[in-house]
This record gives sequence, structure tokens and C-alpha cells, in this order.
Amino acid sequence: MIDFRSDTVTQPTAQMLDFMIRAKVGDDVFRDDPTTLELERIGADMFGKEAALFCASGTMSNQIAIKVHTRPGDEMICHENAHVYRYEGGGMAFNSGVSPKLVNNPSGKIEATDIADMINPDDPHYPKTVLVSLEDTANRAGGIYYDINEVERIYSVCKQNGLSLHVDGARIFNALTETGVTPAEYGQFADTISVCLSKGLGAPAGTLLIGSQEFIRQAIRVRKVFGGGMRQTGYYAAAGIFALQNNILRLKDDHLKAKRIAETLKKLPWVTRILPVQTNIILAEIDDDFTVKNAINTLQQNGISCLAFGKNRIRLVTHLGITEEDMEYLENLKI
Repeated sequence: MIDFRSDTVTQPTAQMLDFMIRAKVGDDVFRDDPTTLELERIGADMFGKEAALFCASGTMSNQIAIKVHTRPGDEMICHENAHVYRYEGGGMAFNSGVSPKLVNNPSGKIEATDIADMINPDDPHYPKTVLVSLEDTANRAGGIYYDINEVERIYSVCKQNGLSLHVDGARIFNALTETGVTPAEYGQFADTISVCLSKGLGAPAGTLLIGSQEFIRQAIRVRKVFGGGMRQTGYYAAAGIFALQNNILRLKDDHLKAKRIAETLKKLPWVTRILPVQTNIILAEIDDDFTVKNAINTLQQNGISCLAFGKNRIRLVTHLGITEEDMEYLENLKI
């Protein structure tokens, strides 16, 4: 079975495993795991920030960020399809007591003009708007990325109105690989950034939360409360270091494979539309009479695994586990 369900299904390469085995470790709760500290330094330096914190997952890092940025009763602006709203178990409400205000921009991304129109007045009848979160790349919009000029405009609106900006950068390097923007240039237009290591970068687990020294000091306390204090995290951190040093440039290969898959899917009679493919996510709309269930079953019977992504869409995601042989098999399928 060729697994296109997600870029989270990657397996560590032999080289990554060897790098992990050789890691020097300590106790990260005591903040003396040398490899974890090195990973955090590398991540912070890349994005031009003061500090970073290794977290178990992207959901954890996002939820920690929201908790530190807000107080119970505050409001956060995000897109209605944002991961922090749709796929984190209601965490913003459960963990932080935060009220979401949802942008329904049809592009799948938020824009500076969306934010300006949604900030509440200073009135006790309304929750206090304090935080904006954007997702780059936007998963449910088909992995599309933000133009750095729009990120700068969003950040400017936030600063003009006393808001913080958190970037859910689960696939931020997929975006940067396409735009050519450096992490440091991007980082100057965000207060905090969550960078997932276990998707296209291929590490087995882990996400970096990146921000100021004071923010990370508070984030460490919240991570502890969330049960996220781990011990010899250096083995995972070593995988993250290897990923950052070796697996960023190869993301372009995933994007090229995704475009090839899109062209193949267009030829299927029960595929009515392919959303524009910018990075490693392919969203295909399925004819209502054929149904998403039949589409998934048909592909599975032919050795292709993917996910339903709404009532009329399926999602395929490319990653380092997809070989050229896999691609040729898919392109030559007769369905």
C-alpha cells in the first residue's frame, strides 16, 4: 500500500536513526538535555528569535502558544478552517477559555483586511481581541502558502491594535521552499511560530515553539501543566536537527510529485476538480454520484491509501516516503 494519507506517516531514514542513536542526552525537565537545547537554539536562530521550546506535537505547541498569549475570556481570530480551531479537540476553549472569531475568507487564508474588521471595540460586552493565528501552509485549502507581503500586513495590523500574531507553521518550510523567503525574514513578522518536525521534514515526532526569551520562559511552565515535560528528549531532538540540516531542500521534490499526481487524478472520470497545488497537498473533488467512499475504496483496492477530506473531497499528501517507483505505479494505473 502506497500511503498518501499524510506526511506524518514518514519513517526515519537509516541516516536519521544513526544520528539519533549517537545523540547525547540528559533530562529536559531539568533543562540539561544537550541535544534538545541545541535543537532549540538552531530553530530560534533560523527564525531570528531569542528562544525555542521542544514540544511533543504541533497541537501541543499551538495550545501552549494560545495559553501564554491570552487570558480566559479573551478572543482569538483565525480562519474557520484553521487547524487550531478544527483539529485540536476544542483546545482553545478547554485549555485557555478563549473564544474564537472565525474568518470565512474563501481563499482559505486570512487577510489583513479581515482582521481589521473583526477586532472588538473596548467594550465589556465583548471579549477582548488579543490574538491572531494564521496557518502556513493552509491544510484545508490544499496546502497553499502565504505571500510574505500579506504576512507583513497582517503583522502590522496586529501591532497597530495591540494584538499578538501566532503562526501555526506546521508546514512552514513547504511554504518557504516555494517562496524563497528565509526563515529569519518570515520570523520578523510573527510573535511566535510553531514549526512541525514530523511532517515533510521526516522526524518521528516533535515541534518547536519559537518566540522571545520571556515567552518561552512562560511556555515552559504551561508545557509542564499540559503534561508535556519529557526526559531524554535528545533522541527525538537529534532527529529534528537532522531534519533541519538535511530535509528542507528536498521538500521541492514532494511539491513536484504532488503536481504530477494532480495531473493523473484529473484524468479519472469521477474527479470533477483539483484544487490548485502549491506544495505537497492534493485535494480532489469527487462526483456526487460516485461518492468519496467509492473513490477511497477504489484507490485502496489499487494499492493507494488516502483520506476523505469533507463530503466531496479526498486528500493525498506527498512526502519523503513516496518513491519514483510509487509515482510511476500511480501514473500508470488503469482505474
